[in-house]
Amino acid sequence: MTAITVGLADRSYDVVVEPGALGVAGEYLSSFVRNGRLIVIADANVAVAHLPTLETAMKGVRIDAIVLPAGESSKSWASLETLCDALLEREIERGEAVVALGGGVIGDLAGFAAAIVKRGCCVVQIPTTLLAQVDSSVGGKTAINARAGKNLIGAFHQPGLVLIDPETLDTLPPRELRAGYAEIVKYGLIDDPAFFAWCEANGAALLGGYAGARVHAIVHSVRVKAAIVAEDERETSGRRALLNLGHTFGHALEAETGFGDALLHGEAVAAGICLAFRYSAARGLCPEAEAARVAAHFTVVGLPTGARSAGVGAPGAALAAHMAHDKKREGGAVPFLLARGIGQAFLAPDVALDDVAAFLDGDDG
Repeated sequence: MTAITVGLADRSYDVVVEPGALGVAGEYLSSFVRNGRLIVIADANVAVAHLPTLETAMKGVRIDAIVLPAGESSKSWASLETLCDALLEREIERGEAVVALGGGVIGDLAGFAAAIVKRGCCVVQIPTTLLAQVDSSVGGKTAINARAGKNLIGAFHQPGLVLIDPETLDTLPPRELRAGYAEIVKYGLIDDPAFFAWCEANGAALLGGYAGARVHAIVHSVRVKAAIVAEDERETSGRRALLNLGHTFGHALEAETGFGDALLHGEAVAAGICLAFRYSAARGLCPEAEAARVAAHFTVVGLPTGARSAGVGAPGAALAAHMAHDKKREGGAVPFLLARGIGQAFLAPDVALDDVAAFLDGDDG
């Protein structure tokens, strides 16, 4: 068992990484039980795969489950309303905890509902996908999608605990596992070239089921993110913004495909990271060999490396129009995460969307 503290003064919390943790969840969740029950939010797939294990682990505790449809479409106003109404119908008290059991969609949706129902309830994150375990469950970002773009409506709401069981990944479809892996690689590309080299050497084993590689990658990723969140909780200093590497490009691809199963978030991030590196190279900021090395690794593990390999044929202007709605926009400008090389990401405030559009039209990734 590894416990990593996200240091936020009186709102600090632990991220526990332990193989088999779901089966002994009662040891970690007992302090969150109120009135003999625990309210658990899961999607239909996770409810079948993992809810019975949690119910067995919570001996003597009534599990009041709210099951929602699986998929990105649940990150919507309609689903948020349904969830909030369900919580109020159960007469949730402010002192109770909402347990988010699932991937990034459930974590974001349940976390947002917990932030606003009765002006704020506690949320416990139990992420069951690789993407959620290494990224979205840690840091308190919660949101739903809007017509204008991804994650544009939400709140910062830190959890009371994050409980990660790497063994839940054994039931994850290979495509979902690969998508989550993109967020792991991101940590190396931001400022840790040695970790990117580790990914190149061990990524295939991780995706192939090697438990040791999975645990190492999860613990390393969480430690990095916990340190960044503690330093810049609300993305005001620019440090936390580095975690968005590839996301401005990636969110545009997701928006173009309708935030559905046609392109998973992690797939879009992988393509976006490669685009960010190639765009950096095109501007003379990054060696072309470094951009090619990044794309080569994503190709090896079966992830897209650009708009075309992600199945998006929209013109550059259309994708740039999606970027104009980026939630990080300030003073009319959209900041981009670019790179001077592997492990040298930086925030560039002076990127013109017309230039990005022209680049996208000429890119064949």
